[in-house]
Amino acid sequence: MSLATDLVSQINEARKARQIVAMITFIKTGEKLILHPGKFANVDGDLLVECEARLQSGKSGLVTTEDGTVVFINIYEPRPRLIIVGAVHISQALAPMAHTANFDVIVIDPRSSFATPDRFVGVCLKAHWPDDVVPEIGLDAYTALAAVTHDPKIDDSSIIMALKAGCFYVGALGSRNTHRQRFGRLRDAGLSEECLSHIHAPIGLDIGAASPEEISVAILAEVILTLRGPRRSRSCPE
Repeated sequence: MSLATDLVSQINEARKARQIVAMITFIKTGEKLILHPGKFANVDGDLLVECEARLQSGKSGLVTTEDGTVVFINIYEPRPRLIIVGAVHISQALAPMAHTANFDVIVIDPRSSFATPDRFVGVCLKAHWPDDVVPEIGLDAYTALAAVTHDPKIDDSSIIMALKAGCFYVGALGSRNTHRQRFGRLRDAGLSEECLSHIHAPIGLDIGAASPEEISVAILAEVILTLRGPRRSRSCPE
């Protein structure tokens, strides 16, 4: 296997595993390295600091180190994914919007009368309880979850799983009073207040949205803002 083929293979394997990697190209020599978060055996000094920062931010760029070495750090991130819990009117508008914005989209709802292919044409649809299907899908730091059924029996377990997995965005539909009740239930389920503070509720940016389509715009905008904003750890301890 050639070096170039091996590099491509490493990048593809990382994508398959939904992991971020960096490829460093030394401009003068053309040498290339693949780096994984926390694995920096081949770099040190200010280049190490720059690699760590760019893996954290997800931003590629040209870098000149203190000793004059010029490198290009290319960041390869997994494609962002949006899991929508609830096959409701909002979801019908949100799913195609998110797909257009280059998200992989999955809609989950155990209610077979809602989760029908004719209502979600071309969308990955799971007519199962979240407890059954979410572990199979897998959650990670490049996954957003929007819980929009307004039914605690469906939404709550999804929110708990997303918070524990460190999803970059967890949003829940409902009024502030509804969220206070939700907060109490999830706290009683063992989640800390710090963990619960990661929930975006009421869901979506406050733009005065009224219709399902406008609410979908507000949700997607908040998801993108969270994805592209400052990175921080969002995982909750068991």
